[in-house]
Order: sequence, then structure tokens, then C-alpha cells
Amino acid sequence: MRVLIADDEQPARERLAALLEELGTAQLVAQATNGVEVLQTLAQAAPEVVLLDIRMPGMDGLEVARHLARLEHPPGVIFTTAYDDHALAAFETNAVDYLLKPIRKARLAAALGRAQQLTRAQLAGLKGSRVGTQRSRTHISATMHGALQLVPVPEIVYLRAEDKYVVVRHTGGRLLIEESLVSLEQEFAERFLRVHRNALVAAAHVRELARNTDGGWEVRLRDIEESVAVSRRLAPGVRRALKGIPDQGQK
Repeated sequence: MRVLIADDEQPARERLAALLEELGTAQLVAQATNGVEVLQTLAQAAPEVVLLDIRMPGMDGLEVARHLARLEHPPGVIFTTAYDDHALAAFETNAVDYLLKPIRKARLAAALGRAQQLTRAQLAGLKGSRVGTQRSRTHISATMHGALQLVPVPEIVYLRAEDKYVVVRHTGGRLLIEESLVSLEQEFAERFLRVHRNALVAAAHVRELARNTDGGWEVRLRDIEESVAVSRRLAPGVRRALKGIPDQGQK
């Protein structure tokens, strides 16, 4: 069984690596010190199981599990943590197990045995899992050509619903995700503003609010040469929310 260890503390990684060596039933294929490293290592390491610490700087373990769940064949996740206050949220991600530190060899062996018994279909059941009690994500992810693509949320300029997908327009390009605009609006309410029934715009990326050639409103954006239409119904609220940003309609 191929195992990846993720923990920001070196002694914890060394402890798990030593236990895996003692057990002799698993191969340690990679180690990571934070959530982003886990996701960046996946394609090359191809782990079957991730021993995942929950409290890591930046992207925490719960968010990592959500991104892993988007893979066609996600690895099993075994959470490892010194705290028991995340147990409910962890199991809501359909984790294989939840181990409290200090981790004992017999307990780790049992968790790995359980992971090995899970069928591919059962692991695929992780896809689309959600944890409503956790903080908003630091990244948006999607699979492209079998690999996981990550976009930091601060780099997202707008989100637009198109058919059953949402287009994530960021400073480096575009990404298609299978999520609802409503759920994204709820999760990132502090960052994004609804300007149209099919579009959310990141307030930090708005350059100005202006009239378009048809006399309607649009938001013009920083970093990219694009604009997003503002619906007549939402225009008053958008103008209030963007107070302090240049308003070309007032000139």
C-alpha cells in the first residue's frame, strides 16, 4: 500500500514514517509539510492512502480532503491530529479513520487495514463530499487530464454560471468546476459580490462601475481586460457595496 504522510511538524512525520517501517505493510512514497504540497505531490507519488494532519498552516487537512474528493480515484484519507475537536467534521468527509496523537502502532495498523479493505467504488464515494462547518476554502480545484488543478481564491476575478458548470476566471486563465453558484456565494460571501443572476465578482478585483454602450451597468476589472454585466435589479445594491470605487455613471 502506497502511503503519503502530511504534517507540518517534522517529529510527527518521522514518528509516522518509523511506525510504517515497523509495520512493514505499507510503502512511504512521499511526505508533505502543508496542504498545497499534498495536492502538488499527488500525480507523481500516486498514494493509495494519505495520513493527513488536520491543523496545518494555510490549507488545512479538512480542505485537502475536500480537494482529494474531486479526483476520479481518490486515495483513502486517515486523519492524524492531536485534537479531537475536528472529529465530526473529519468523518463528514468520509475519512477512512481518525487517529489521535500520539499514534500507537496497533491503531495505525488497524486504520491501514481498513483502508486496504475499501473497494475502489467505496473510495469513489468520497467524491463531492462537503463539510458545512468548516471555514471557506483557500483554493478552488478541478481535475484536468487526470490531474488536480488549484487556483488560490485571492486570484479569482469572477465566477460565472454556464450550463451545469461554473467558469472560474482567475488572473492566470480559466477553470471549469461542477459546483453551484449559490453554494460558492454562500461560502465566499465576504469576497464575492453577486452582480447578475449568473455571476459573482471579487470586490477586490473591481476597477470601476460604469455604464456600457447599451446604457446598462457593468463592472470593469483589474488585471484582466474584461467586464461583467450588472443586472438592473442588482445594480443599486452593487453600487452600495462598491462605495468608494470609481462610478463612471455619476460623471
